[in-house]
Amino acid sequence: MIHQYKLNGYNIVLDVFSGSIHVVDDFAYDAIKIWDEEGKEKAAEILQSKYADNTEITEEDIKNIMSDIDELVKDKKLFTDDIFEVNAFDLKERHTEIKALCLHVAHTCNLSCSYCFAKQGNFCGEEAIMSAETAKAALDFLIKNSGERHNLEVDFFGGEPLLNWEVVKETVNYARSIEKQYNKNFRFTLTTNGVNIDDDVIEFSNKEMQNVVLSLDGRKEVHDRFRKTPAGKGSYDIIVPKFKKFVEKRGDRDYYMRGTFTAYNTDFLEDILHMADLGFTEISMEPVVTAPGQPEGLTEEDLPVLFEQYEKLALEMLKRKKENHPFTFYHYMIDLTGGPCIYKRISGCGAGTEYLAVTPWGDLYPCHQFVNDPEYKMGNIYDGITNTKARDEFKLCNSYARPECRDCWARLYCSGGCSANAYHATGSIKGVYEYGCRLFKKRIECAIMMKIAEMM
Repeated sequence: MIHQYKLNGYNIVLDVFSGSIHVVDDFAYDAIKIWDEEGKEKAAEILQSKYADNTEITEEDIKNIMSDIDELVKDKKLFTDDIFEVNAFDLKERHTEIKALCLHVAHTCNLSCSYCFAKQGNFCGEEAIMSAETAKAALDFLIKNSGERHNLEVDFFGGEPLLNWEVVKETVNYARSIEKQYNKNFRFTLTTNGVNIDDDVIEFSNKEMQNVVLSLDGRKEVHDRFRKTPAGKGSYDIIVPKFKKFVEKRGDRDYYMRGTFTAYNTDFLEDILHMADLGFTEISMEPVVTAPGQPEGLTEEDLPVLFEQYEKLALEMLKRKKENHPFTFYHYMIDLTGGPCIYKRISGCGAGTEYLAVTPWGDLYPCHQFVNDPEYKMGNIYDGITNTKARDEFKLCNSYARPECRDCWARLYCSGGCSANAYHATGSIKGVYEYGCRLFKKRIECAIMMKIAEMM
């Protein structure tokens, strides 16, 4: 399987199963397309007929391009066979050792964002704060169920985790006190809206958090449209000075400014550039996912604009890198020489098997987007996984489990997409959130193009 597209003056051919990327001229691009559609035997005949009146393309040129394509095929760099499907389900079947937990230390929030999937932090349930005892028991559960894994990940999440900051610190300190005993290494991440950031949060996080995710939607008017205090006041002026101080003191440690774009700012490139101009160099901007009919929801009519924004973003990033003012966009991070192992490419994030969310009461769910859905309550940190049916469903949920993915060129980049988005869009974790797929494929095309431009 191949995927061909043209972007920024490049003719790009992706060989899906080898991962090979070819940048070719117009004639080679056309020849590969004809070979793909008609087969090797007919391709030369069709090319000769098509270019019979073209004085720039000779019969010798046709012979040479056919030979070049044939060599690439023999070298398994073009039209390669899918060697992964036969092992796809075995790969996913193997792992139930848990490597990561998302700790919901606060099911409450000090902002009232109307587009929030967590329904202002309580996940359609009761407001709650996780106790230190529950948080420590969650780490014990993780260690007990992590097998031989050495590196374990814990995300502090909400709601707003800074509303339970002392428990966050106590949990980290507990992990540090036991990790050598069990030959484990804990890596912590904090996601925050920034309202309660102070010097203690900055100092502790910059010492202990491998990554921090800071929520900012971009321009003041865009951010303040949704990210308001319970009193209805925008939060931009509250958080931006705190984020600047946080990032300045963080040095070279990882962080992300994480924004959401909606139907009200389909020109989201301006929000990304606004964040970059504020001095933030690590940026993520996600499309909103809403129930049908919501005014902030993205529509079919928005897609051409969104595609254009992604292309303009790629060009602007190339320009700024050349001018020595680069910034990183999360969805354009791609490694064409190595990248994730094939297990990761097939099975994705590991939700429901290797990754679980923990509520303030210690209940377990496949990930934060399934919390409080009774069908997908997996068990709890005290009794372990009791809903083995749900776990088994997630074990076999991968890019080969979705019929819609069978002919998709991007499936080894997205691993079949987000199971939670698929579930909320189709009612099945093996479904496909088609709108998100289309945006994902555009982002991958842009990311590959950028790598080509940088190399060439």
